[in-house]
Amino acid sequence: MSGRTHHFEAVAFAENFPLKDLAAALPGGRLRPHEVRYALEGHGEVFLYAFGAAVFHDAAAEQRDRLLDRIRAALPRLRRVVAESFTVREEPGARTGFADGVLNIGELSPARAATVAVVVAQSAAMEYYERLVDDLFARTDALVDKLEKSGTVRARPTRLHRFIGEAITSRNEVLSVLHLLDKPDEVWEDPELDRIYDDLRAEFDLTDRYQSLEAKLRGIQESLELVLDVARDRRMWLLELSIALLILVELVLSIWRR
Repeated sequence: MSGRTHHFEAVAFAENFPLKDLAAALPGGRLRPHEVRYALEGHGEVFLYAFGAAVFHDAAAEQRDRLLDRIRAALPRLRRVVAESFTVREEPGARTGFADGVLNIGELSPARAATVAVVVAQSAAMEYYERLVDDLFARTDALVDKLEKSGTVRARPTRLHRFIGEAITSRNEVLSVLHLLDKPDEVWEDPELDRIYDDLRAEFDLTDRYQSLEAKLRGIQESLELVLDVARDRRMWLLELSIALLILVELVLSIWRR
């Protein structure tokens, strides 16, 4: 039997997927706690994940575009942000391993296809969060740079509060939405699948990327809290100065009246 090449393409969106709503809008799929799985007409399949990613397995471009149009019709405010692809080479008797970024495997069972799909989806979603955090980091760096040059912060505390809230929200999403530390249920039942899952995570460098995001978000939050403290001190200083000037004016007026 000759080998076969499988293609996985992930599309990540800025918004999360309400899976129950999608399953109702796109009948025919299998709804599970964290995904909906659809068999596409003719050939191929798609996995939809709650964290806002769709992974197409061996789907033609026309099939992919049709389903994405149906998803956008059900969720009109979706914003597509990231696409990522991955290739699996299925060869009977082949030893499981990577070569030039391609996963070689003896048999791609439905459970193994689902495991590949979820890791590719996580990687695409991770790239979205990396872009988001890089933007937060650049904006925080600009504030800190102004503080370094002028020794003060002119931004309003309410603006800084909103910025801190944005950073905390992003951190919570990274921690809770991607489920990067949770293995799919199928993995626990198949030692070979467990090894494939770990190899895929290593290939996509998910653990290090996840930890890097956590560290950046902690750094952003700590920097913003410091900037906020400086902004508060500046407001207190201005308030104290205003009170002192009012007292001085009152004294001058009292002397002038005499």
